[in-house]
Amino acid sequence: MNVVDSSGWLEYFADGPNAAFFAPAIEHPAKLLVPSLSLFEVFKRICQQRGEGPALQAVAIMTQGTVVDLDAALALVAARASAELKLPLADSVILATARLHGAMLWTQAGDFEGMEGVRYARKAGATTEG
Repeated sequence: MNVVDSSGWLEYFADGPNAAFFAPAIEHPAKLLVPSLSLFEVFKRICQQRGEGPALQAVAIMTQGTVVDLDAALALVAARASAELKLPLADSVILATARLHGAMLWTQAGDFEGMEGVRYARKAGATTEG
């Protein structure tokens, strides 16, 4: 199973430089879990940038996978991950969704670089500080 974080969905829908990295997970909806929080984030961003029509089209594609709602058990696992890994709310919910379902998390968010169970691609233009 796979989970694609919100930045990955947005990259894919914008046909950005890392779109091909996310395609294998997104284009196999039978093996795709979609956190409900990702629906929120992607709909909001696309609606702001391109309008409600394109945002609804994006959500329609996302819901071809299995949507995972934020319930009490997931919230507690996410809270623990947030505290232990110092992750923001959305990242912790997405990571917890992947971990609870034994899924691979696909992302370009730097917070996840090097984590077990994560397929990470550096965001185009991102640099490492040294």
